[in-house]
Amino acid sequence: MPEHRFHTPGPIELEVKIPSGDIELETRDGEESIVWVEGTEKLVEQTTVELQGNRLVVQLRGKKPFGFTIEIGGFSLGSEKLRIRAQIPHGSGAALATASADMHVDGRLRALETRTASGDLLVRGEIERDATVKTVSGDARIDRVGGDFHATSVSGDLRVDDVQGSVHAKSVSGDVRIGAVHGSEATLQSVSGDIQVGVASGRNVDVDANSVSGDLSSDVPLGSDAGEAHADGPTLVLRGKTVSGDFRLVRG
Repeated sequence: MPEHRFHTPGPIELEVKIPSGDIELETRDGEESIVWVEGTEKLVEQTTVELQGNRLVVQLRGKKPFGFTIEIGGFSLGSEKLRIRAQIPHGSGAALATASADMHVDGRLRALETRTASGDLLVRGEIERDATVKTVSGDARIDRVGGDFHATSVSGDLRVDDVQGSVHAKSVSGDVRIGAVHGSEATLQSVSGDIQVGVASGRNVDVDANSVSGDLSSDVPLGSDAGEAHADGPTLVLRGKTVSGDFRLVRG
């Protein structure tokens, strides 16, 4: 199993571009970044790992190079898969692009961007600033986003336990669940998927939500019933729209 070690005394920018398999990323203390590449001999030989200034780039090269695009139908490796494991300093940024590889992140990243067709994303830890997720059918689960959360999905479910900034999410049939929004704005749209948004404690809410055939409900007092509203507290401007999915507002 090839191992690549680099001296990185500070946070870096990690870029991983592979079609299928697994991506496992961990942040840690120290001044070194390590990448392990596992797979068939042919795939390993075609995978490059390079430190370019502050960027650590891991990608599969071949006749059909894989790029940061979600239109991935022309790329096929049959049953061959790559497994990329990486350890990088806390506070680094990461951009992960894949067709069907599952992505597991553990630790503390400064920012995260992922693009996938069917791979699942699991983040245990914190994204200090913004997180951007684009998926077709893969599910995404993130513990905490310290900045803004931007996401688009076709049929994959999206779940974030805590967002300190604003939320902008669009889905066709996947469910969207935000445990608590602390920012000033949240815009969520879905066709048939359900939407649930938690309003952080102490925050007022200005809601404009509608659904064609889905149910609308709120555990947070609204309008004339908002007796617990904080007159001088911050306000979350929430805009939600579904066709047949349910929309539910809860206290986060």
